[in-house]
Amino acid sequence: MPYRFPRKIWLIMRLTTVILLAAFLHLSAGTLAQKITLNEKNASLGSVIEKIRIQTGYDFIFSFNDVTRAKKVSVDVKSQNLNDALEEVFRNQELTYIIKDKFIMLKPKIPSFLDKVVAAFTAIDVRGVVVDNEGLPLSGATVVIKGSGRSVKTNEKGEFYLQNVGEKDKLVISYIGYQTREVEAAPDMAILTMIVADAKLEEVIVNAGYYTVKDSERTGSIAKMKAKDIEKQPVTNLLATMQGRLAGVNIIQDGGTPGGGFQIKIRGRNSIRLNGNEPLYVINGVPYSNESIGSPGTSTAMASQASPLNSINPSDIESIEVLKDADATAIYGSRGANGVVLITTKKGKAGKTNVSLTSSTGVGSVTKFVDLMNTQQYLQMRQQAFINDGIPISDADYDVNGTWDQNRYTDWQKTLLGGTATINNIKTSVSGGSETTQYLVSANYGKEGTVLPADFRYKKGGVTNSINHVSTNKKFKLNFSSSYMLQDNLQAATDLTLTARYLAPNAPALYDANGNLNWENNTFENPLATLKSTYHSKTNDLIANSLLSYEIIPGLEIKSSLGFTNLKINESRVIPSTIYNPVYEVGSDNSVMHMNQTNRQSWIIEPQIRGYKVFNKHKLDVLIGMTAQQQSSERLFQTGIGFSNNNLINNFASAITKNTLNSDTFLYRYQAFFGRLNYTFNEKYIINLTGRRDGSSRFGPGKQFANFGAVGAAWIFSKENFVPENSKLSFGKVRVSYGTTGNDQIGDYQFYDTYAGTGGNYQGVIGLQPTRLFNANFGWETNRKFEAALETGFFNDRIFITTAYYSNCSSDQLVGIAMPATTGFTSLNSNLNASVENSGLEFTLNTVNINKQTFKWSTNFNIAVAKNKLLSFPGLAGSTYANRYVIGQSLDIIKLYKFNGVNPQTGLYEFEDSNNDGNITSSDKQNVKDLTPKFFGGIQNQLEYKNWQLDFLFQFVKKENYDYISNVSGGGPYNQSITITDAWQQAGDQTDTQMHTTGLNSEAVSAYNRDVESDAVIKDGSFIRLKNIALTYDLPLKMANKVKCKLFLQGQNLLTFTPYKGGDPEFRFSGFLPPLKVYSAGMTLSF
Repeated sequence: MPYRFPRKIWLIMRLTTVILLAAFLHLSAGTLAQKITLNEKNASLGSVIEKIRIQTGYDFIFSFNDVTRAKKVSVDVKSQNLNDALEEVFRNQELTYIIKDKFIMLKPKIPSFLDKVVAAFTAIDVRGVVVDNEGLPLSGATVVIKGSGRSVKTNEKGEFYLQNVGEKDKLVISYIGYQTREVEAAPDMAILTMIVADAKLEEVIVNAGYYTVKDSERTGSIAKMKAKDIEKQPVTNLLATMQGRLAGVNIIQDGGTPGGGFQIKIRGRNSIRLNGNEPLYVINGVPYSNESIGSPGTSTAMASQASPLNSINPSDIESIEVLKDADATAIYGSRGANGVVLITTKKGKAGKTNVSLTSSTGVGSVTKFVDLMNTQQYLQMRQQAFINDGIPISDADYDVNGTWDQNRYTDWQKTLLGGTATINNIKTSVSGGSETTQYLVSANYGKEGTVLPADFRYKKGGVTNSINHVSTNKKFKLNFSSSYMLQDNLQAATDLTLTARYLAPNAPALYDANGNLNWENNTFENPLATLKSTYHSKTNDLIANSLLSYEIIPGLEIKSSLGFTNLKINESRVIPSTIYNPVYEVGSDNSVMHMNQTNRQSWIIEPQIRGYKVFNKHKLDVLIGMTAQQQSSERLFQTGIGFSNNNLINNFASAITKNTLNSDTFLYRYQAFFGRLNYTFNEKYIINLTGRRDGSSRFGPGKQFANFGAVGAAWIFSKENFVPENSKLSFGKVRVSYGTTGNDQIGDYQFYDTYAGTGGNYQGVIGLQPTRLFNANFGWETNRKFEAALETGFFNDRIFITTAYYSNCSSDQLVGIAMPATTGFTSLNSNLNASVENSGLEFTLNTVNINKQTFKWSTNFNIAVAKNKLLSFPGLAGSTYANRYVIGQSLDIIKLYKFNGVNPQTGLYEFEDSNNDGNITSSDKQNVKDLTPKFFGGIQNQLEYKNWQLDFLFQFVKKENYDYISNVSGGGPYNQSITITDAWQQAGDQTDTQMHTTGLNSEAVSAYNRDVESDAVIKDGSFIRLKNIALTYDLPLKMANKVKCKLFLQGQNLLTFTPYKGGDPEFRFSGFLPPLKVYSAGMTLSF
């Protein structure tokens, strides 16, 4: 097997599964059947059946008039089963009952006139009731006798009647938005429950973290993604699956190197510091650290450090919910200040054992190359630079003096970055279970190559399992899940993107005639030699959780969630002496190894008690709980220098000199008490109150605890009498929320006096030096959030629109305040009385365009218009932040010179003298450019025709971006963009590119340096991208009822439409590999 899992892990998992299953089966056998106790005198039938519903969980379907006209009920039963209790209740009633699944249908004992008429003319009377998944009657459903063309519609009660139906006939039942159902005819069909079709914008249950809520009744802002959208994307990180699909969630992939990082911002940047804006991740109820993995001292080939969510296999995910406003996030307190991403993995389902196998293979390549000069254009640029500088071409200018072939041309982007990365994935799962116990076990393995001309690879594999159990009386529940993931990432320690762009097009070949690295008589630094310097990381990640609950009495439940995570990472970067030209005679005694080890463990316990009550038109739900969480981290960073030979460079113990640069231990503790009260009146008016008291070890004495809370309210106005029943408006809701959350994402021990080793010693004693000052007033950052939203559905929700306005204000910013140099410290961590506002509009449109039996088409569109603003910053002008921020502007601005073009006489770039002092200095950087996206979103279409499914998503972003390539001057021995071929040559030339220089013209060099700090390098970085496309075909098999086979083609980042010429417009790092374009094909087999 390409990826070896430790044998002990397999044995432990197998033993754990056997023990748990044995325990569950014993528990299931010992539980008692549900019993009913009633003691009523002259009670209304409606109140009695409500009590039965509460005790059993069975829903009743009845005519309101039949129940209100029913006789009073007097009954006294103790611990009787359901059927016996119903016999007592309906003994003297003119109604009878039918029990089907979890529904009890009531109907008159005396046949109606229509029944009598039908009975007179047919020997076989077929009747039934069609209901939705909540047991509500579906009026207007079509019931067809298959093959005959005869059909009827259900009435307002969902009832239908058919006569002259053969005993072996099939009935086909259909209703807009629901899956077509086919059943065998029978004299009394009882209750027929319709299943919601995937294309319908259905009533869904949304995971809100500590509780679940109907989507129609939620008061908070929650966006959701389902497994069917996640599985269609050939990516290895679940954040990539979310791009362009959720309004207000902006995600950027930080490069194309496998196993790299991502940026995610939910409704903007709240904190002035760069590392305090990440959301909280919760995996199956367990908070998971959002800290990037690894050390910048080792992962130099990546634009950012590895994403923590690389440990999660996207194909294991059942759903992703993103909590955005105060009402949704307040119950998480300080941890949810920047939003919450809830990740729920797949679980087993009751039924026969199902085995599934999915295998796919794909290829990846760079999405876009920069248009660079060819050899002729390059040599003209270089020669003109020497003419402009008035100097001759020297013997060291190999590219232009004839040493290198003047007719040779190599497209270095294609040579160094134009390879094909192979991508292979395989996953298998086994699931099934009974009505009381379900299980799922899955294993996955993936391997991704690189576009570089070397054998680098990223491998990961893991095992996940889930066991869910509920007792037969539905009182006790246990959910257990765990995942263990291994990652092995071997990459180049140096990214060749800049080399590929700047290497002269007539540079020599990479290999000589003998197949060895070519140094071209010591005139050429071969870029392939740098690939001998490698980055290698190995990561082990365990996530486990269990949720136990018990219903003490109907309406009162206790539960507890327990979670544990354990992350271990070992990474190294080696720099062997062989990366240098042999002529330099650098030996292995100069080889270097950097090594980083990180161990991170966390546990969490959350006991809770929940009470819920339904009476008359009122519904009350109360939740109280507490949180105790601890995270411990250990980091060790060491450097080894000098090895007896390079074969030992990966063995740190073999280093001649060993230095420990960092050895840190961190402990973070978090405690909270929380509560939620939800009240609903008449299923129309909803209020949700949330409160939380948080305690964090990251703040000073007396500042560790703070109170946060939120209130959310909703009015479902579509249920009001002024909205007619046959209105085109099928759903309408207004919701509003306001609340406060905290933020403690500042790191550990930031308020303490801290010391660090100096690395030196005095008389044999290692010295320490102070690194941080104590600040007892260091406390919480606070975020106040407001949202108002309107949700409307039309034509049975086939058109569903959500419009939301939000305004979030973050204050008491946690930053470093500059200190005088005489103190010996550069800054003091403190709460700055500055405030930041994020406001915007979010719009979501979901439509079911066509919903025929053989053809379906739905569209999902979202757009977010966001604005970030620094509202206040006392003393900004005199602070170290004066050159970075401006009151009233975004935190993502940059201050730049104002570019005034090229002086036709001098051929130099010119800039605006903002302060009119006659000199161009840094104080003239007054031109403000905002790099915050103006708006972003996506549009997804899903089409189904018979066995074919086509799904594609276009992502769009309106923004500006750096472009250091297409509008800068050249002249040095570096290739340039083709856009600067019309550079200034003589007085009077009108152009946007200044004169070329070899680097000896100081005025031209100064003008160039100002140019890259001017608005000339800020370009329109907007784009529309075909982010994802998936074509699926369900293979029709003769054994389709036993074996299913699905074939699929998938693509990612396939087409991009943009005016941007600086490379990939999504990507903000010019010197690193951008995200790749991927094609993938595969098959899923299940039986």
